[in-house]
Amino acid sequence: MDLSFCPSLTHYSRRTTRIVTVGGVAIGGGNPIRVQSMLTSDTRDADACVQEALGLAEAGCEIVRVTAQTRKIAENLEKIATGLRAAGCEVPLVADIHFKPDAAMEAVKWVEKVRVNPGNYADKKKFAVREYSDAEYAEELERLQESFSPLVRECIARGRAMRIGTNHGSLSDRIMNRYGDSPLGMVESALEFARIARGEGFHNFLFSMKASNPKVMVEAYRLLVARLDAEGEDWNYPLHLGVTEAGDGEDGRTKSAIGIGSLLMDGVGDTVRVSLTEDAIEEIPVAKALVDVCQGVSAGGWEGEVNSSFDPFDYQRRTSEVMEVQGLKLGGTETVRVFTSQEKWNALAHKLAQLGDYQPEIVVEASDVVEVDPRDEAALAALDAGETKLVTVADGIDLPVVAAFRLLAARLDTRHPILLKDTFAPAEKPFLESLLVAAANLGSLLCDGIGDAVLVQGEAAPGQSLRIAYNTLQAAGTRIFKTDYVACPSCGRTLFNLQTTTQKIRAATGHLKGVRIAVMGCIVNGPGEMADADFGYVGGAPSKINLYVGKEAVKFNIPEGEAVERLIDLIREHGKWVDAPEPVAAA
Repeated sequence: MDLSFCPSLTHYSRRTTRIVTVGGVAIGGGNPIRVQSMLTSDTRDADACVQEALGLAEAGCEIVRVTAQTRKIAENLEKIATGLRAAGCEVPLVADIHFKPDAAMEAVKWVEKVRVNPGNYADKKKFAVREYSDAEYAEELERLQESFSPLVRECIARGRAMRIGTNHGSLSDRIMNRYGDSPLGMVESALEFARIARGEGFHNFLFSMKASNPKVMVEAYRLLVARLDAEGEDWNYPLHLGVTEAGDGEDGRTKSAIGIGSLLMDGVGDTVRVSLTEDAIEEIPVAKALVDVCQGVSAGGWEGEVNSSFDPFDYQRRTSEVMEVQGLKLGGTETVRVFTSQEKWNALAHKLAQLGDYQPEIVVEASDVVEVDPRDEAALAALDAGETKLVTVADGIDLPVVAAFRLLAARLDTRHPILLKDTFAPAEKPFLESLLVAAANLGSLLCDGIGDAVLVQGEAAPGQSLRIAYNTLQAAGTRIFKTDYVACPSCGRTLFNLQTTTQKIRAATGHLKGVRIAVMGCIVNGPGEMADADFGYVGGAPSKINLYVGKEAVKFNIPEGEAVERLIDLIREHGKWVDAPEPVAAA
């Protein structure tokens, strides 16, 4: 089957979808891209939830999600909804459901939308390894239908919406054993539920394909869109975008910009949530800025025909030849290098030791890089007729960054390495905008497998531009140079203070280069999302922590006050601990 997820890889057009209504908010069908967030307050505390929801709505949040762990807790959604409407706020509420169909049946009475996770709505994840015969698999689907259909029928009766929200970290054993822990497994998991919904005549639903790894997330959404298109024109359901467990600070913003931005710039996505391990209200300005940035930098493009240089559903790095630039190798499978300008290098020269791992590596003006317009066939032919060169797109051209570099990669002989740029028109802008533009543009291309070096031009401050470059490489999984954290946002399920705990863990372990640590507030997605992590710190009970190695729990019910030290002991036991270096004094 010839799959495609967008009409053109070099010219923007937004994916056409049907409209899904959530209360008074319409999603898809040409409506604005909607911004969502999730309450961190305990669902049992109605007053706190109402006040937090009012604050989110005032900040520009258009849809508010709240967890409903059990049927009893879901009953309190009535008080939250009543209090919110009494305050004159009509922002729709979404109940977040995991594990408990009876909680969903209660929640749907009081909220405008229900989110179900196909991996755990009717399944218990045991990481069991077994072969399913076709007959056994069919029996599992019958059981699934019996459990899920009542909720679908209730949504129809009450005029509710639904999100079928797959998480990479919580695929069912049935899916894992047949399709693996993969984007394909994520898509198949969602389609199982969608077929049941459609069989009941229900269409007021949308999908999501969340993962903490932007590459996995992007591939899953692309594959979902392609599969929906292949199913038929009436499968044009809207999509909610999000990188789950993105983390906090610049890291969380960067990872979100790569995953969400890559898709928005290809016209995919109708509503977004930036999941930060911070107060929920901090997510709103980031999400709004990301939507605005992506719509701005992706407009237009090149409308000619071009054969893609990459497989959008299976990451492979573009195979260029290795060359040496200023004493450093790049291209092939070599490290993706960080360039800077001579002006920025000069500004930093006196304090390179203080920059730690954020070092400028190559000066662009002295790199012998060749700048071209990827539409100039004569210039490309001349390049291909000569020796291997480092090539980039010329500044000032009237093409979006992603479209320009995709076109260059498609038309240029693969032996030539490519230097990526975040912008072709450097200009002063707020730091958040610089970060989002660079992460979305560079991250999208890196996830496509394009790029052997990066140059951030859109941030004028020398040190900050290097930080953006390195953090983008880290978040895209291209160059791991520091500790990698998978940290979920707080919600009503969280069993400890995620923000302070994440900062405490970061302070203790931030020097461990290449170690991946997951910090999870509860077990909903924890074990599965930690499959890629080396170690995990997970809330098991109030004020009690479970520690993981990979996806296996190895220490249980550790008092929260001792847990960070016990995590360090665990890292040490597995030979991945080194003492932090002494800080470098300022010159």
